[in-house]
Amino acid sequence: MEEQAAIKTPITSLEDAIERCQALGMRLSRQRRYILELLWQHQGHLSAREIYDRLNQQGREIGHTSVYQNLDALSEQGIIECVERADGRLYGHLSDSHSHVNCLDTNEIIDIQVTLPADLIQQIEARTGVSITDYRIDFFGTTARATE
Repeated sequence: MEEQAAIKTPITSLEDAIERCQALGMRLSRQRRYILELLWQHQGHLSAREIYDRLNQQGREIGHTSVYQNLDALSEQGIIECVERADGRLYGHLSDSHSHVNCLDTNEIIDIQVTLPADLIQQIEARTGVSITDYRIDFFGTTARATE
């Protein structure tokens, strides 16, 4: 029971991610550790190709297949985030509930914590008959620029 509670707690640091791998019985290979370290250093969203390129630029030789296999394993276990986009998957270090601001100018995804008012959640529950236990909101917009 205690192990399951640990698995449901949010991952808020690289150390938490490593501990979660160990709690799940995942082998913490050198390549897996490199990927986790990179995602926590970058603190944004990267494609598998960008992860591959950055690791190899750092002298951490890793193959394409290894990158994809490790990203799949880590995201399937909820240790990292996988965002599906029309142009491919992006991976990020946050695995707990959060929302995204998608900049249409730069294609950047910005993580943000959003708390909806309780009365709005109650309205949604009343309309749908579904008890809301969690949510994620995707915002889309362009870079804010003053216009004259």
